[in-house]
Formats: sequence, C-alpha cells, structure tokens
Amino acid sequence: MTETPTVLFVCVHNAGRSQMAAGFLQHLAGDRVDVRSAGSEPKDAINPVAVEVMREAGVDITSGTPKLLTVDAVKQADVVITMGCGDACPIFPGKRYEDWELDDPAGQGLTEVRPIRDEIRSRVEELIRELGV
Repeated sequence: MTETPTVLFVCVHNAGRSQMAAGFLQHLAGDRVDVRSAGSEPKDAINPVAVEVMREAGVDITSGTPKLLTVDAVKQADVVITMGCGDACPIFPGKRYEDWELDDPAGQGLTEVRPIRDEIRSRVEELIRELGV
C-alpha cells in the first residue's frame, strides 16, 4: 500500500451510501487518506436526505458530486469498498476489496437513513483502524 492509501467507495448511484462513507472518511482521517467515490450509474446530484443526515452528524457532503466509476479509478485505489454495485465493479489483483451490505437510502426518509449513516460511520472508523492512519 502507498504511504497515503487511496480508498474508493462505490455504490450504484454515488448519491447516498458512497458519498456518506467518503464524507466520514475525509472528516475522520483528513489528509491521511486519499478519499474517492464513484457509481456504476451515477445520479445527477447527491441524495438530499443523505446530505441532511450527514449535516446532523457534523459532516458537510454538499461539495461532492456523483461520478461515473471508471477502470482507472479502481486501478488507482488501494482499497475498493463496494456497496451494492455487484458485478459492475472491475476486479484487479493486488487490491483490497470489501463489500459493505447496506440498505440503499434512495427514496427513504430521515428516520430510515439515520441508521444507515450510523452503520457507515462505524465501518469507516473500523477501516481507519485497519489502515493504521
């Protein structure tokens, strides 16, 4: 792994789960990790409910924009964490892959998305410990 690990979070729309995970990792690890996110079928904007629940947690993700997952993005990452994108994520030898099974916040309200946010935060905190950053 490189001195500053690159972590890529991937979900289908890059509008909820992967944006929340990237927001938490950036917030908690700062410049000790290069944080990226992408989606296999990105939406036009971040889910406003995801933005609101992250704001409640003290993390601003409004500057993020959904991006299309590319082969280059995966090649450049040390750790690739998928969240429901299935076979759309290319696999390269030597990369660390994890699949986080999380409910999709799309179409859900604040009450339903808060536990998803909390689970993502817990997993990101564990990832930081594992990376030793």
